[in-house]
Amino acid sequence: MNKSLIPLFAFFFLLSGCSPFGGDKESKILVANGLSSKALYEEAEKKINAGSIGQGIKQYKTILESYPGSKYAIQARLDIAYNLYKQKKYNLSILELNQFIEKYPNLPSTPYAYYLKGVISEAKSSSILDKLVTDSAQRDVESVRDAYSYYIDLISLFPDSKYSEDASKKLLNLKNILARHEFYVALYYSRIGSHIAAINRSKFIIENYPNSLSIPDSLHLMAYNYDEINAKQLATDVRLILSSSYPGYSKNYSID
Repeated sequence: MNKSLIPLFAFFFLLSGCSPFGGDKESKILVANGLSSKALYEEAEKKINAGSIGQGIKQYKTILESYPGSKYAIQARLDIAYNLYKQKKYNLSILELNQFIEKYPNLPSTPYAYYLKGVISEAKSSSILDKLVTDSAQRDVESVRDAYSYYIDLISLFPDSKYSEDASKKLLNLKNILARHEFYVALYYSRIGSHIAAINRSKFIIENYPNSLSIPDSLHLMAYNYDEINAKQLATDVRLILSSSYPGYSKNYSID
């Protein structure tokens, strides 16, 4: 299991036998073949470590059914989501995380749930097409937008979380992917002669993805489309901005 993605819950296991959320009296409950929530959790971990992910998930669900208020149930919910992600069952994993966040909006582990949602959405955007289309911005970027949104939520709600720090780094790459995708749309509009649409899409990139790598190309393309609609002064103004802001710029795309 990727330990960098597993939240640290050691402090939960140093607490007393009573659940901090109430209602769990393990010493008086004998269900699930008489196993306690701790024993069930340890069995689940053994199955996961042995590669039997499906059986491990089933064991985690037994904890949720038998000891729903226990500290082990909290961890099991996250483990279910993480292992569904490992199985590439991305939608189911995100559903589990949404339920976790709804149930526990302010636990120390809740930032991890937001973070994992972002990681999963990034994984969804990758596919067999990686071998055919090397530029991720040329593929469907819905999942990239989702990941971007999840990381923004994480940073907004939990700015001091260690997961927020890593999410901030990931946002830079996602911003570049989304901006490049929008640039390809603007380029398509340019090629089919929809110059106003191309100009508006270029403006959208500049306004919504500032400092992204596609800004200079977007300015250059905007000027081209202004020329095409005979807006010569606007084209000149945009080229002045391009030359002053990116003096070493060289066009690296083709409109034809």
